[in-house]
Amino acid sequence: MASKPDPVDALLKAGPRRTHLPEPAERARLRTDYGLTQNEIAAALDVTRTTVAGWEAGRSEPQGATRAAYAKLLEGIATQLAAAPEPQTPYAAREPETAPAPRGPQTPPAPPGPQAAPARPESPTTPAPPEPRAAPPARSSSMSRRPPAKRPPATREPAPAPAAVDPRFANGPLAVLDGDGSAYCVGGLVLDCPATTVPALVDWALTEAHLGAPRLNRNGKDADPLVVITAAAAERLGLPAVLEDRRGLRLPEDHKVNKQIAGANWKTTKRGFGPWARVYRPAHAGRRQCVQFAIVPWGALDARAWGDAADLPAAELAQVLGAYATKVITPRGSCAVSGLELMTALRPPTRAVKDETTGAWSSGPNPGSLTAPVDPAPPEAPDEHPVVAALYPRGHRRTPAEVLDEEAYEWIRDPELLTDEECAKPYAVGIDVNMAFAAAANRLNVGLGPAAHLHHPAFDPKLPGSWLVDLSHIEIDPRLPNPFTPHGVRPAGPAWYATPTVAYAVELGHQVQPAEAYVRREHAAYLDAWYTRLRDAYMATMEQLGVVSGMREADFLEAMDQHKKADAGQAAVLSAIKATVKGGIGKLRERPQGAGYRPGERWPALERPTWRPDIRAAVISAARINMHRKMLKLAGVGLFPIAVLSDCAVYLSDGPSPLDFLPRTPDDKPLPGGFRLGVSPGMVKCEGSQPMMWAVQMLDQGHNPARHIKGGDASADGE
Repeated sequence: MASKPDPVDALLKAGPRRTHLPEPAERARLRTDYGLTQNEIAAALDVTRTTVAGWEAGRSEPQGATRAAYAKLLEGIATQLAAAPEPQTPYAAREPETAPAPRGPQTPPAPPGPQAAPARPESPTTPAPPEPRAAPPARSSSMSRRPPAKRPPATREPAPAPAAVDPRFANGPLAVLDGDGSAYCVGGLVLDCPATTVPALVDWALTEAHLGAPRLNRNGKDADPLVVITAAAAERLGLPAVLEDRRGLRLPEDHKVNKQIAGANWKTTKRGFGPWARVYRPAHAGRRQCVQFAIVPWGALDARAWGDAADLPAAELAQVLGAYATKVITPRGSCAVSGLELMTALRPPTRAVKDETTGAWSSGPNPGSLTAPVDPAPPEAPDEHPVVAALYPRGHRRTPAEVLDEEAYEWIRDPELLTDEECAKPYAVGIDVNMAFAAAANRLNVGLGPAAHLHHPAFDPKLPGSWLVDLSHIEIDPRLPNPFTPHGVRPAGPAWYATPTVAYAVELGHQVQPAEAYVRREHAAYLDAWYTRLRDAYMATMEQLGVVSGMREADFLEAMDQHKKADAGQAAVLSAIKATVKGGIGKLRERPQGAGYRPGERWPALERPTWRPDIRAAVISAARINMHRKMLKLAGVGLFPIAVLSDCAVYLSDGPSPLDFLPRTPDDKPLPGGFRLGVSPGMVKCEGSQPMMWAVQMLDQGHNPARHIKGGDASADGE
């Protein structure tokens, strides 16, 4: 009886079923050493040059007959290079065995660039560039079209070891899905996504794709996978090219995609399936089952925040969104939504608490966080709030003594106050404070819980809250905006102010006697972690755009003129970071939305702990006061602005640059306490310059030169 053949031997005799290829870096080396271009390789294999570039970068892999032909070509090149005699180097060109000692000073080797610098462990917002990711053990080998690439050996200093990658999220926080099933991830990785329906895509994202991001705080939650749907992918999934419901911005309930989602026992949030959709099931065994979608053709990426990112190819869009997700947070909606979500991610409302008696763990409030929704004090509430409806008849217009009005500056100087010396200046130059609201949030003490109502209290600058006080007696030079009102005009009588505004009156040497106050005795620097992460994201992105801390002022201004042209993708990331700051602060007082709302009713935003108009007021108050404090320093040396809009001030100047008017000390240093040119938050950049007569004409017409000094409308441009 014949013995049964060994199945292992049978497989080995069959030979390899997948043609072996060298590592991507070796493919490029063989081609260049042989003297071929990517175009020549592409022509021989009947593919595009971009395809060959992808093979050499490890972003994709050839398949089938093309793979076999490519392998044959590379093997032939390697064989010929190995057999070729080593070229003889002329004697005169050879390096001496022992180099003579240099006679003059040597130029030290260039230090490693920013990408080689190890990331600061305490700052997760400036990570090293993503390493090529190794596939997790349980992942199908056919999913990735890029094998792990080897890093070239270090030439000067050994590179720092990359941070350990959480195997659950081995492929990064997000994927951009294109119409051919290619899912582009951070770092150039491309995955094959076979899903042709939304439920199948949800399953893929939660199982095979290994997408997501670890929590930013140990008491927080891991970020859900984000799948970005391009126009071609929307068509593949059966989604319409545009949403017919322009008011609700959601698919009709009877759309086939909604039926597919419900039929697969998945759910959507109350917002439905719109530009930013969330599909989920209840958590199982402590694990979330949720996927976030961003539908690009439906306007998920607002051009005011993301620039032209929505028009980028899928691979480039993945790098832009991936950079934002890595530096800031995985997007979960508009930049305003992401700004608010970042607050919660860094300061979660709850933490695990152990019962010392039973040993059981339960959820409890997290100290220093916003732990529960609280109603605002009456002056802090917007007109639509139920608190206001209970106090005033419908249609009542509240006076400054009834409502807190802490807003950014919108002020112009009376043209009659321009001096002859100022009118002789040929230019108007605008300077803009970098990340003004973020800088104001740094170390700002804000209330955490509900407010306590006090009558005739003594003012305490360490106690966050709202104060009814009369500051109309304080004299301010009319060539400066008044620091106590957004319009810069002297207040007419008692009004409500946030703590930073009243503290500034005390700083100026005035007595204050509040008639009432709503104060919060539980307080903390809640926004510190938020500021730090956004500051680091902003600084890292500016560095990638060629603007770094410590530059000479002239070099800084020159770099700022060109920084948005250096890298369109990183410029979009920068714009989104700025929008996250402003939008996140604004979202703290989200107004009711939707045609069905009636004044006096509660709206959904009121039920979250981060609906806090008092915190928004404190940040804006601090930003406005910071601006006035610096303008007052310049006024001390005879320089007065002609217009202010939020964080931009316009001055008349002898030249078109801020260096032509910003005052200096005798040792040629910037005036202490004044505006300083630089990239850091709180420092300033040039917003633009125009002829002086243009600015005077704007003032005469009642328009704000600061709004148009850049050549457009600052508000419309998202500045």
